[in-house]
Amino acid sequence: METGLAFHEIRLYRTADRSPARLVARKLGERGGLGSQMHPEDSAWVVDFCVAQAQAGTDHEADYRALTRDGGYVWIRDVVHVVRNEDGEVDSLVGFMFDISERKKTEEQLMVLQKELEELSFKDGLTGVANRRMFDSIMEVEWTHARRNNQPLSLIMLDIDYFKQYNDRYGHIQGDDCLKRVAQALGSAATRSRDFFARFGGEEFVLVLPETDEKSAAKIAERCRSLIFKEQIPHEKSEVSQVLTVSLGVGTIVPSHQDEPLKFIEGVDRRLYQAKQNGRNCIVKSN
Repeated sequence: METGLAFHEIRLYRTADRSPARLVARKLGERGGLGSQMHPEDSAWVVDFCVAQAQAGTDHEADYRALTRDGGYVWIRDVVHVVRNEDGEVDSLVGFMFDISERKKTEEQLMVLQKELEELSFKDGLTGVANRRMFDSIMEVEWTHARRNNQPLSLIMLDIDYFKQYNDRYGHIQGDDCLKRVAQALGSAATRSRDFFARFGGEEFVLVLPETDEKSAAKIAERCRSLIFKEQIPHEKSEVSQVLTVSLGVGTIVPSHQDEPLKFIEGVDRRLYQAKQNGRNCIVKSN
């Protein structure tokens, strides 16, 4: 159990032929010394760091894993204080060792929780796919990559047709289930590792397709439309079909320094709007 009290103290004094720093190096490096009792992943950097700090005459501390009698490891915080004589020269080094195993365990648990929170913050709570916040981050990264490498970047924005009427007819609970089914179906539309799919908001979804030209993007858009049709989700209040359909806008750009990602996104969104104006259940690929 961690008590916060030092359980071991080392004091190294200047001798006629060795400075405290040289004694530190010897103490850490000698056979059976402290260095040999450290975890192999920690020993090299800890020894180098402590020796360098001792040579500089600087107070320092280091956290590392130390071997126990039963062959396990505990986390140690090694705190070293420099003591100087009246002339300002380093006279001795005083080291204190603290067992911080419980603290490290708590820190690791907090890191896991923090990672889970970060993942949740980038995930849509209803559908489980990435959310708008994650889309903004991915779009920024892929835009920069496409501009730097002079590569095409494609975007598909799609919207469920007559979704308000769907909710009015079937209720919001079934409407939520519909969104989940749509998200699950569209998740398989683009399969490359960097292809990205997210819920943009409401009944609108988006795909980011790096290194994808307009022709290839159009094929993926058609695949999206086909995947939703295969779901055969009944929609009695649709004015274009007896099953659920989607409208899509597609855009492709090789971004230059004069281009802006927001304007590109707005342009694709206008194509989606045009698809709706054209009667829905269709794809608009150009202005």
